[in-house]
Amino acid sequence: MNENVMSQLDAELEHAGEETALSPQMLLLEKLRITPEKELPKMDFLFRLFDKPCFPRRELVAITGKAKSGKTFVTSMLMAVGSLTPNPSPKGEGSINQLPLKRIREEPLHVLWYDTEQSDESTQDILKNRIMKLAADKHGLAQADLFDAENNSWSGKMFDVFNVRGVAWKERRSLLCEAVTRCKPDLVIVDGIRDLVNDINDGVLAQEVMEELLHLATEAECCIACVLHQNKGGEDHNLRGWIGTELMNKAFEVYACEKLLPQRIFKLEQTQTRKYDIERPMYYEVGEDGLPKASPLPPPTGGGDLSREQLPQLNQEYKVTEDDGGWHMDVRRLFSDVLSGHDQITGSELRDQVCSRANIVSWKFYNSLLNKAIDEKVIMKSFDHVGHVIYTMAPF
Repeated sequence: MNENVMSQLDAELEHAGEETALSPQMLLLEKLRITPEKELPKMDFLFRLFDKPCFPRRELVAITGKAKSGKTFVTSMLMAVGSLTPNPSPKGEGSINQLPLKRIREEPLHVLWYDTEQSDESTQDILKNRIMKLAADKHGLAQADLFDAENNSWSGKMFDVFNVRGVAWKERRSLLCEAVTRCKPDLVIVDGIRDLVNDINDGVLAQEVMEELLHLATEAECCIACVLHQNKGGEDHNLRGWIGTELMNKAFEVYACEKLLPQRIFKLEQTQTRKYDIERPMYYEVGEDGLPKASPLPPPTGGGDLSREQLPQLNQEYKVTEDDGGWHMDVRRLFSDVLSGHDQITGSELRDQVCSRANIVSWKFYNSLLNKAIDEKVIMKSFDHVGHVIYTMAPF
């Protein structure tokens, strides 16, 4: 607390019982003051992906993607990995189908799944035939071993699962707060947050919901993973509506899900973070048992999730070595080669051709090159007559 406020507080103590001169706002500001010596709780992450910490307590995390892109598979993995006993080892023993997702701490996590989208039957089917199988089968357990025979229940041991699709949207928010307060989870999965509002383009309501979720995560010391669809256009990866814009602003991390065709391989990639960059995407496929498992290395246009030595090498034709030993991509040459002979090109075509030509396996890396090409006026972004994003070469 600064000296001016301290002197005012000392004066107030001499006049205890009298009306204070310090406003409630001033007292609140002093409580919120950040100084180098102020003791704050250290960041506490729940998982590691490729050995990088992720999903921190007291924060929001966004899980995004088009419809049927694997978002629920990802949340199922989080629930199963969080509940595994014993904890997967750092070397990967005991991990789910060799996926590079691990729980950080030894003790299992308590997870709350708050489903706003699916039917009761669908939620139960995923719970019994995907999450519980993932949690039990990989350790030689029967699903019955996950139940608490004394209470004829299992949810208190590992999960709390609620389906609120049939509840009015206004009540879903208060029920979520009550569930988090009562169940005291480490991880909350809200699938999806679009159903916490009646209008995804109501900016005031969107901001109110995000602030409420962030306050809830802080007070309950949990991580809240918010699932939200991306816009429907193939080349548009923005989150839907004002609620998506507010989530992007408030989220500590953002993960994008994608289904790669025709390989039928799913991809999870961190696209934004405030701390630890996870540069490699995770690829997985769904086996005959309906469970996700690590995928073999996809072809160059799809990417990979193995060691760096096994990843396809960037096309050296477009790499420029700098004097200090670093390097950068020649975006002008790369995008000019792709757009050569085209008056215009769609966003998805541009991405596919740039990634194929340069052997790029990361959507995040491609996106950085795309933004650089726009910023340096190599290409121009516009819209066609039906509102689809198109790109053209910028005039010299």
